[in-house]
Amino acid sequence: MSEQRLILACKQGKLWARKEVYEQYAPSMMALCRRYVSDVEDAKDVLQEGFLKIFIEIGQYSGKGSFGGWVRRVFVNTSLDYMRKKNRLKQKELLTDVEMDYYGDIPDISDITADDLMHCINELPDTYRTVFNLFAVEGFSHREIAVLLDMPESTSRSAFFRARQLLQKKIRELMEYR
Repeated sequence: MSEQRLILACKQGKLWARKEVYEQYAPSMMALCRRYVSDVEDAKDVLQEGFLKIFIEIGQYSGKGSFGGWVRRVFVNTSLDYMRKKNRLKQKELLTDVEMDYYGDIPDISDITADDLMHCINELPDTYRTVFNLFAVEGFSHREIAVLLDMPESTSRSAFFRARQLLQKKIRELMEYR
């Protein structure tokens, strides 16, 4: 079935179309939610809320750009809304000095699994993890992140830098443990 027909059926409120959209996007959107919301049950709530928004706001999808990109944007915003509502995005967190040790070269991560890497990312403080995901995974610019998170652009850059340092430290620790 064509994507256009599926979108039209969703706009008309057809349950079979909503089910198909859910089945097509749920796995990748759950992974997206988990990148922002570390608790599995909370991520499931964000997933449900995101799909509600998709089906309520589908009339706002203009057809410009990919539908998958629009869905992804709705889920990023839903995840960020959840983080704000739970007061998980704290600028104070960025101002406290996180102990950073310099160990030299960036570790070779070829021996760690994707699950290990996701575990290390999930251990980052909420704001660092959010900025890291928005920049490194979603491809937002620091200017866009600053607007989304209501922070100065320089703070976004700093948070990404510190997130990257902490992530490198966590990867080193994981590799030393093995």
